[in-house]
Amino acid sequence: MSNQITVWGHSSGRAMRVHWMLQELGLEYESKPIQARTGETQTDAYKQLNPKQKIPTLQHGDLVLTESPAIISYLADAFEPPNNFYAPRDPAGRAKVNEWCTFVAMELDAHSLYVIRRHDALSEIYGKAPEAVASAKEYYLKQLNAVVSRVDSSGTYLFGESFSIADIMLMTVLDWGRFYDIALPQSLSAYQHRVGERPAYHRAVAMNYSDRTIADMR
Repeated sequence: MSNQITVWGHSSGRAMRVHWMLQELGLEYESKPIQARTGETQTDAYKQLNPKQKIPTLQHGDLVLTESPAIISYLADAFEPPNNFYAPRDPAGRAKVNEWCTFVAMELDAHSLYVIRRHDALSEIYGKAPEAVASAKEYYLKQLNAVVSRVDSSGTYLFGESFSIADIMLMTVLDWGRFYDIALPQSLSAYQHRVGERPAYHRAVAMNYSDRTIADMR
């Protein structure tokens, strides 16, 4: 397989996950800064690459992957992780990491925050639905209770003192929630601050966002 890595996607929390993981691994890659709802995902060339017409998309040689949780999971498996990066090779360990990634992707991202995005920030496209938005915010905070108990008992990160792709998933939805002025419980605010100090996070913000700084993320 070729060592060439290309990332399609920019200016989204989901693309941020891929840029961040690549920065954690210290890998060189080409960034194609296309964005959603610009027409850039609807070209014939991109539709051949990703028929879903979504971002992000990863190309690694002949391999094409979509869906940010799958992409960062693949990268954790395909490359040697740095020191203090938790990337278990045993089935039980990998399942526990995937459990948290799936929880974040489904309950916090798709089920909660994307509802808010569709019917608040993108209401001119999808229509206003204030009751749905309020319900989604309530559900987001309710589901965060599981995260609070985990963070309170685990240490620095979700898996103790070792960072993982589950932390990448969680951090991106905490940042996203902040954009919608959802106040975090104190322990998650502290967690967000700790994770936000990682140098790879800073580099990924610079790669993925052209209109935000680290100060904006806080």
